[in-house]
Amino acid sequence: MPEILLHYIWQRGLFKAFPQYTTDGRRIDVLSVGLHNTDAGPDFSNVHLLIYNDDNTEEWVGNIEIHIASSDWFKHKHHTDSAYDSVILHVVRKADKEVVNSHGEPITQCELRYPDEQDYLSQLLSDARLMDSSFATHRCGKYLLQEPKLLTDGWKQTMLLRRLDCKKQSIDRLLAITQNHWEQAFYISLAHYFGFHVNGIPFEQLAINTPLNYLLKHRNNLTQLQAILLGQSGLLSSEDELYREYSFLRAKFALQPIDAALWKRGRIRPQNAPEVRIRQFAQLIHQSEFLFSKLMDTTDIDVLRSLLAVDGLGRDSMDVLIINVVIPFMYARGNRQEAVRVLRALPAEKNTIIRQWRELGQLVSDASDSQALIHLYLTCCQSGQCLNCDVAYQIFLQS
Repeated sequence: MPEILLHYIWQRGLFKAFPQYTTDGRRIDVLSVGLHNTDAGPDFSNVHLLIYNDDNTEEWVGNIEIHIASSDWFKHKHHTDSAYDSVILHVVRKADKEVVNSHGEPITQCELRYPDEQDYLSQLLSDARLMDSSFATHRCGKYLLQEPKLLTDGWKQTMLLRRLDCKKQSIDRLLAITQNHWEQAFYISLAHYFGFHVNGIPFEQLAINTPLNYLLKHRNNLTQLQAILLGQSGLLSSEDELYREYSFLRAKFALQPIDAALWKRGRIRPQNAPEVRIRQFAQLIHQSEFLFSKLMDTTDIDVLRSLLAVDGLGRDSMDVLIINVVIPFMYARGNRQEAVRVLRALPAEKNTIIRQWRELGQLVSDASDSQALIHLYLTCCQSGQCLNCDVAYQIFLQS
């Protein structure tokens, strides 16, 4: 069996009809299969699991790695690569060996259970290769090319509101973690999206390890802000001129830096390098007193952009922050109509998912359209949940 087939089975949730267990006998519920990573590092990120022990239930969020056999972990040298220390679950067809991370710590494993009839697997492999790069090859994609209006405005509106509701749920979880501290929750979310997808997780961890109130004590001193954040990122060497400043501040606040190995550098442009984004983040905190309140008090696009403007951050990047952070917090605070109105005033996002929708004849007029179509792709198309999609239902009626 090729490994791509296990990836496909995991990504499309084809294992969910079967009970899943860790190799030491604990039951697993997969709440989210996460996002497939095509860059260096673990195979899936942002995976959400529940692990059932005898007396309690643990909630795990993190990365997974998939192999045919456990021993492949060592063949690929993952046990010496700190980039794989973030793996929370090793998913395999056959657990033939215990595995450890670069610190020698054991990693939980799961022998994936799934339909194993040979004809079924052969068909899956054919489908996996066919749909690996584009969902335009799906059956609904062919219908949409002939009749784009199968995807109605009403269904897009439903998808948009579901996406905003999902983001509100994420904000609610942050509020629970921060004891209902809206500014701290916003700061963590803003940090996540300052990582611009590739480094979202380490940026979020940086914010969690560096409480906002510590930064605000030094908000008027940009050098100290940069020292704290770069030091906390694990990217500051002892030869750096900011290291002495960071050492003092680390001792003052009893801070713990994150692992520098969490940051990704492959296939990213120089302007997206972690150090660049961290310095921009420090600049934003430095120049923006009461940033959260100011952002929540306006729906003017130009004002929102001006509040997020820092050196080297382009308009598209500012719009990403408005779409993914500012608007969800507006929505979560009850300003739902204003949140949707701001989305409709912003240009549509530019990414692979939206490009494919346009290739299927879909009109993507603004950010409300792009957010709706991203949600439809992530929750239905990518995971094969066609029964939950209005487009598939209309195709069924026509068949």
